Amino acid sequence: MKTVTILVVDDDRDIAMAIKKLLELEGYAVSIALNGLEAIALIEQNSFQLIILDIMMPKLDGLSTLMKIRDSKNIPVILLSAKSEDSDKILGLSIGADDYITKPFNPPELVARVKSQLRRYMQLGDAWRNNKQGILQVGGLTLDQDTKCFYVDGELVKLTHTEFNILNFLMTYPGMVFSAEKIYENVWQ
Repeated sequence: MKTVTILVVDDDRDIAMAIKKLLELEGYAVSIALNGLEAIALIEQNSFQLIILDIMMPKLDGLSTLMKIRDSKNIPVILLSAKSEDSDKILGLSIGADDYITKPFNPPELVARVKSQLRRYMQLGDAWRNNKQGILQVGGLTLDQDTKCFYVDGELVKLTHTEFNILNFLMTYPGMVFSAEKIYENVWQ
């Protein structure tokens, strides 16, 4: 089972911990970095599917961190900042951020934006590109034949063995219609 891992980068430990708890309640694994240098080190050593990044931080600010991330990674980055001017938002989005949220933020909105970015990344982005063999995708449905995992809009859905086999058969031939007998033959042989 593939766990979605998120990196929260904020020099305010209390905010970072609050976001971590909020996202863990949604079932995500969350790591924390307190500055841009820590974030870069963690990104080089781990696989993250999304980054929430504060802009104003010591050692390496969020925009510089974002530019370093974009040198080698195409994972979603949500900027989280006290800077609310349009020019700040435009700059952040222009250099590679996927979204921009101003502090103070609304927790349910943050969770919704995280889910939205993950859904796009898991369906359309680079999440599966490195392992295309054994991955079937039809619309918002993703089936991993190797790990036996099934995702709807990037969210893991638990299936029985039989349900998995039926979906595997149907997704192998998208757009085709099969009789119940044909499905029975192919799934149960």
